[in-house]
Amino acid sequence: MENISSIAALCGVLGLLLWGLYLRRVKLTTKTMCVISVMLALSAVLHMIRLYHFPQGGSVTLGSMVPLLLVSYRYGAGVGALAGFMYGIINLLQDPFIMHPVQVLFDYPLPFMAMGLAGLLKDRAILGAAAAFLGRFCCHFVSGVAFFAAYAPPDMSPVWYSIVVNSALIVPECAICCIILHFLPIKRLKAAMG
Repeated sequence: MENISSIAALCGVLGLLLWGLYLRRVKLTTKTMCVISVMLALSAVLHMIRLYHFPQGGSVTLGSMVPLLLVSYRYGAGVGALAGFMYGIINLLQDPFIMHPVQVLFDYPLPFMAMGLAGLLKDRAILGAAAAFLGRFCCHFVSGVAFFAAYAPPDMSPVWYSIVVNSALIVPECAICCIILHFLPIKRLKAAMG
């Protein structure tokens, strides 16, 4: 029953996202979809290069979010959120840790959809990445408080536990991505993406 609920919730989020793109008159050309596919594949491969893997899921990787950020910088927040949603599904298949259907939303598609926030600040790459990771942190924080409170030590509140654990995941990941972005020729990459 939980699997059916999870699939229904994921389909609902995808439907809302596609409806929002339709209302904004965003055109997904073949070239755009090919670029997104290549960037998703690159993110999936980079996700496998883990510097640390948490016992209850989540990893610090070698810049696996950089390709999603580049999609957001090039095509905007809406397409970046769509790419993030698709990456969330890939991540769910690669590294599942499912406790509840709502937890699936807050740990897989929604945090990676937040990478689309970088598209709102496409000319300020580092600030855009920071905004995207803040959005991702908020999603994981909610999941941590609501669904992973049982893992908190007895003398620690679930709120502090979620802050500590998710900061240990998000802050290094954000720092690694910002360092990589600092050295990348972002304008040339955006131009090459079409």
